[in-house]
Amino acid sequence: MVETAPNLISPPLPAVWPRFDQPLGLGVMASGNGSNLKAIAQSIHQGDLHAQIRVVIYNNPGAQVAARAARLGLPAVLLNHREYASRVALDQAIVATLNAHGVDWVVMAGWMRCVTAGLIDAFPGQVLNIHPSLLPSFPGLKAVDQALAAGVTVAGCTVHHVELAVDSGPVVMQAVVPVVATDTPASLQARIQRQEHRIYPAAIALAAESRNCT
Repeated sequence: MVETAPNLISPPLPAVWPRFDQPLGLGVMASGNGSNLKAIAQSIHQGDLHAQIRVVIYNNPGAQVAARAARLGLPAVLLNHREYASRVALDQAIVATLNAHGVDWVVMAGWMRCVTAGLIDAFPGQVLNIHPSLLPSFPGLKAVDQALAAGVTVAGCTVHHVELAVDSGPVVMQAVVPVVATDTPASLQARIQRQEHRIYPAAIALAAESRNCT
């Protein structure tokens, strides 16, 4: 099995994780099974990421992330995008929910909806996303398929700040994943996802530490 080495994460994972005056209040937004939610929760539980997950917001009634949140003892709120007249209206409801739960940082973990300025401006510089490619390469949907079709020798994942253009914000952390000749989209996606679970908690800490130092 091919795995990336720690020195293929940039910047490297912290030897000592930052501590803050108060735990970061996280709001996690997800549309799928929530594996990154689990990784973030585990990092908090083991004392690395100094944070609390205040609420999980999901937009698909059948999303497995709801059950995962329940198992983790986290409050989960369904905001079904089909019930809103526009993306602006959906984001207004999201912002209201995040504020009601005392969220400081918004963490998109497989949120499969484009967001509007209403959400970004409500949490300036404090909305993060993870994408399964080495941005700026292969933004948007089916990034792993795009990488394989392009014949690249390395793929990976990127945690970045969210801006209006899809997958365009400043990079916080990246992990490189080698591509092998036998890779399928599923096999490469699985290896990339393992790296996502490693870097996302660290990237949250790094982004918050950087903001506190400015």
